[in-house]
Amino acid sequence: MLTAYDYPTAKIISSTNLDGILVGDSLGMVVLGYPSTINVSLRDMLSHTRAVARANPPQLIVVDMPFLTYEIDTKLAVKNAGLLIKAGGEAVKIEGGEEIKDVIKSLIRAGIPVMGHIGLTPQRFLKIGGYRTIGKTKQEEEQLMKDSIELEDAGIFALVIENTYADIAKRITEKLTIPTICIGAGPYCDGQILVIHDLLGLSDFTPYFAKSYVNLKEIISNAINQYINDVKTNKFPEKQHYKEKES
Repeated sequence: MLTAYDYPTAKIISSTNLDGILVGDSLGMVVLGYPSTINVSLRDMLSHTRAVARANPPQLIVVDMPFLTYEIDTKLAVKNAGLLIKAGGEAVKIEGGEEIKDVIKSLIRAGIPVMGHIGLTPQRFLKIGGYRTIGKTKQEEEQLMKDSIELEDAGIFALVIENTYADIAKRITEKLTIPTICIGAGPYCDGQILVIHDLLGLSDFTPYFAKSYVNLKEIISNAINQYINDVKTNKFPEKQHYKEKES
């Protein structure tokens, strides 16, 4: 899986063998310039989900439910998730452990597939002490295992495990019957997911667990500088780039 937030990116992805697209609330940081994901609104997610869905990709489209759209009330959670599905999502992803299992059950009863997300949960970075690897203590490790089992029992179809120790993710994967999807949790999960801006070398900051496959930031910068030079030296536009009306 990869994240996507717009039509042209989803259109490119649609021609690949990628299995799934996450319209992630990470768009707040990599697209909208916010300091964290908690600034992302439901309106933001709806707009970007519609853009991705318009590309009609064959991949599964999963949409993050943003901060405070599912924690307050289960009825409100169902309503908000329903809006994301109507916008083109085919499933929603929710951060959290056993404390959100009732919300998950309500969404599934309403016909909305749910992907879980444990480990480093960015919407809760204030509570967990920042962006750190989860599972250092025995208590955290046991809670991760308990959360994964409770979420599977609640009915999620897959589980994202973010920034945990690899051996913990391995044990969770072996315990569950549903697929696990890793981001920063090692090679033992059933799948992997990255933020596409990290993969393309467009991020201002790339976490240690991400891999850049191209430096697109440098390529774009070089192209812009070449354009500036061509305009200043009258190399652009050339004859083939404009029309003149014949008298």
